[in-house]
Amino acid sequence: MRKVRTGLSLSAVVVAVVVAVALLSGCQAWSGGVGEEPGAGSTTTAPTRPSGYGTVFLGVDECSSFGTTSFTEVPCAGERAAARVVARHEGRVGQGPLCPPTTDFVLHISESRPSYGMSGGSGGSIEDEDGDGSVPQGYACMRRLQPPHPGDPGSGGGPRTIVGDCVYGAGRGEVRETACDGEGRHAPEYEVTTAVGSEAQCPAATDLYVRLGGTRPVGCAVPV
Repeated sequence: MRKVRTGLSLSAVVVAVVVAVALLSGCQAWSGGVGEEPGAGSTTTAPTRPSGYGTVFLGVDECSSFGTTSFTEVPCAGERAAARVVARHEGRVGQGPLCPPTTDFVLHISESRPSYGMSGGSGGSIEDEDGDGSVPQGYACMRRLQPPHPGDPGSGGGPRTIVGDCVYGAGRGEVRETACDGEGRHAPEYEVTTAVGSEAQCPAATDLYVRLGGTRPVGCAVPV
């Protein structure tokens, strides 16, 4: 039986420190390894947020637009709305609470000290929410408003590996998520069938242990 311990890690490419998105692919690592493959990330000036959107930039139940270079807060009922905030936490992703299991992607909101509110200027800061010259660092867990949902079990994406997801061996002691239906770039080799508190609680047929985090941190995986 091959025993593999994996560790979650999240990051994003941050340039000019504004808003970066991590479109993560559920990459895992062997014990002691680094197994993250950062998603595509970019930054841009975020326009001043209209009044009435709440006191927190991208707070829970608020929505963002979709794009390749920017993600701005927009009304959830508007045609530009693409994803909803299902959880919002302060601090860094690796040090804060986990996102909900079926989160599709994570938006990283970095600390900035703008010299003025952004209303079309060419600075590099999101809006100063309360006028004190700073924007709290944090991250928003996002769920798309429409399918596909990469965070769903077996879909091969999302920032977390959960029960129902499949993985393949990526070399150098790493395993990564892939779609269970075989439609992804890599064929699935194992499926996480159960989440438990310790390896000893996994079924006898378990061939791979995947570290999931949370209250039941061990994923029991079997060959597919």
